[in-house]
Amino acid sequence: MPTYPKDLKYSKEHEWVKVEGKLAIIGVTDYAQDQLGDIVMVEIPGEGTAVTKDDAFGVLESVKSVSDVFAPVSGKVIEANDPLVDSPGIVNEDCYGEGWLVKVEMSRLSELETLMNAEQYEKFLSDQA
Repeated sequence: MPTYPKDLKYSKEHEWVKVEGKLAIIGVTDYAQDQLGDIVMVEIPGEGTAVTKDDAFGVLESVKSVSDVFAPVSGKVIEANDPLVDSPGIVNEDCYGEGWLVKVEMSRLSELETLMNAEQYEKFLSDQA
């Protein structure tokens, strides 16, 4: 059974957010990487790119499928996890650590209120099953 860190927020599209002040570190959940299977390509926006909540901002390609990654919050990308471009499997190995995708300076902190905590996300997943 996958675990969902309690200090993160979660979206219905299976992204996680770690909040550090106005900074949001964004990645995909263990559930998402598990559903995708072996990730073979990661496309993420570069520094300075604006992202809008609920809009696609990146792509994860696995041996099974291609999936968009949706922004759980709006803001500006201040750092992209460039090593993923050469080593996309890091997302499978450590989705909550080295496998983060982008760091975003949030423009609307209130959007965090629309995200789920770990307990709510686990219930969301069990309701989907």
